[in-house]
Amino acid sequence: MKNKIWSISLLSISLVMFSCTKELNRKPYNNINQDNALKTSSDIEGLLVGAYSDLGADDLYGGGSSVTADLLGDYNEIAWSGTYQGMTQIKNKAIAVDNGFTQGTWTDGYKTINDVNNVLDALAVVTEAKREKVEGEAKFIRAAVYFNLVRLFAKAWNDGDPAANEGVPINLTPTKELGGTADQLPRAKVSAVYAQVIKDLTEAEALLPSSNGFFATSNAAAGMLARVYLQKGDYANARDAANRVIESGNFKLTQPNIDGIIGIFAYTRAKAEDNTTEDVFAIQVTTTSGINNLQTFYSENGRGDISIRDEHLALFEPGDLRVNLINADFYSAKFDNVYGNLHTIRLAEMYLIRAEANFRLDASVGATPEEDINTIRKRAGLPSLSEVSLSDILKERKIELSFEGFNLHDIKRLGVSTGYFTGGGGLAYNAPELIFPIPKRDILVNPNLTQNAGY
Repeated sequence: MKNKIWSISLLSISLVMFSCTKELNRKPYNNINQDNALKTSSDIEGLLVGAYSDLGADDLYGGGSSVTADLLGDYNEIAWSGTYQGMTQIKNKAIAVDNGFTQGTWTDGYKTINDVNNVLDALAVVTEAKREKVEGEAKFIRAAVYFNLVRLFAKAWNDGDPAANEGVPINLTPTKELGGTADQLPRAKVSAVYAQVIKDLTEAEALLPSSNGFFATSNAAAGMLARVYLQKGDYANARDAANRVIESGNFKLTQPNIDGIIGIFAYTRAKAEDNTTEDVFAIQVTTTSGINNLQTFYSENGRGDISIRDEHLALFEPGDLRVNLINADFYSAKFDNVYGNLHTIRLAEMYLIRAEANFRLDASVGATPEEDINTIRKRAGLPSLSEVSLSDILKERKIELSFEGFNLHDIKRLGVSTGYFTGGGGLAYNAPELIFPIPKRDILVNPNLTQNAGY
């Protein structure tokens, strides 16, 4: 049920409860002490639901950090015509330290982390039958946020020494007072942030059930692990995590509809839809709650601020059904439903990770690279390839996952320029301009924070 929204601030908890009850004289909870608020298992479970809501904030996994990553990583595939100065700065690779969108990603991220830290700090209160699931969900959320932050606000894993490069602050305890120790943390090293992400996801996978409604599952944790390991070039672990998701048998690729639109992105009506068979994990959007900023900026039904250039269209082979996801006015149609869930981790990505990792390792765990790539190509209406190269695999990944926030991160992990996929040019993967600044406001209040190069 999505009828409870709970949020926690740095100093207090504001609880807003929407539920069917015969108790009309329930004591209101507004700005009460944390120790009084988190007393029961349902208190903690409600706070966890609030953490999911915060995870889907507009500048976080609600699509905003995918849009900004796409704009920052672009060279010549998309055109920006929006009026938001902050987004224009990102597209132009000239981000101000007080940019509202990058500030929002940082603030939303640490707010979500504080939510789950409060959940984890109060696990003893949770009913024993639910404790492991609650712990696993909280650690999945925390890992997802830290992974997002370290990729955007720090150097890439392969850019110099991750054990020496500054990452983002790691806070594993609740923030209970402004200006306290938890608010004054220095930046942890990139390698330490990745280690914490992997630790949280590994534990989450072991704690979570394989079925958990639209909440995080063991497969969601494995899927995020596959993505993390791929980003740091640990191909064996990336492949094995992706293989666990595929071999679970819990998911299957959606197929094209009568109009040739891949089912997971089929737009039928502007109403809330359930997760598809391809969704390993999705951020929920309903007619009354949730935000889909991919729809806001990419869709002609939204603001339509981002359009598709010919350079991207040239990537498609004749007969590729995925081109149907670009409409006649050169807008992406992937996100036309304003109430469509954000497909955060989907099965197609797992096939692509397994194919790339197996190819690099000259292995065939689960399937050969050719079999996995042909699975994706078949769904797209393309003929099978008898053998594949790394370029073939990367091109399939580029097209399949386009406009879903992967471009910048793939450029960085591959060590290529922003124009790599369309013939070259652009900025090098390790250019300072491709990293978000640490927000000015946080630098001012936390003297232990250092700024990124170039800002």
